[in-house]
Amino acid sequence: MLGLIGKKVGMTQIFDDSEQMVPLTVVEAGPCPVVQVKTEASDGYAALKVAFGDVKESRMTKPERGVFDKSGVALHRVLKEFRVDGEPEQAVGDVLNVTLFEAGEVVDVSGRSKGRGFAGGVKRHGFKGGPKTHGQSDRHRAPGSIGQSSTPSKVMKGIRMAGHMGDRNVTSCGLTVFGIDEDRNLLLIKGAVPGGNGSTVVIRKRK
Repeated sequence: MLGLIGKKVGMTQIFDDSEQMVPLTVVEAGPCPVVQVKTEASDGYAALKVAFGDVKESRMTKPERGVFDKSGVALHRVLKEFRVDGEPEQAVGDVLNVTLFEAGEVVDVSGRSKGRGFAGGVKRHGFKGGPKTHGQSDRHRAPGSIGQSSTPSKVMKGIRMAGHMGDRNVTSCGLTVFGIDEDRNLLLIKGAVPGGNGSTVVIRKRK
């Protein structure tokens, strides 16, 4: 379950050998130094804590700086843990990069989706809206009925309605690594990845 922390650069497209257009997301993945190694004996589970992204010392709290001071690794902006099976092979100070993956490998990518603010049912849930004729002057994007009669006389939990849209943790599963650029630490991932350009994403190997 090893993986990398990265930054979404943007999207592009390429034509494969069969002249089919392939949409790609470019992710700057790593380098990610190992800050802490957790083992069954010391922590009850095996994991690697890795870091990513440059940051000024003034933007770090004292406890956050203490993690890096203890390991001897330079300050980084993001810390993530990756569970591993068995004893970790890596040691503190080792650097993980895009060579962890290979073209054709299937991965899961997690990120924070774009915030859309308060959205109605048509945009948030894909409702088709009401009829646009027969005097329906202001019901084009209305959600319709949401309740019942005298039993149970309430709106049930989970009814799809207008509300806050986006800005939540999302994982896109089963994406394929199309290509790797080791010189620039870039991963080319087939398909769309959650989040806006410049946002932090986590790429994990699939079991």
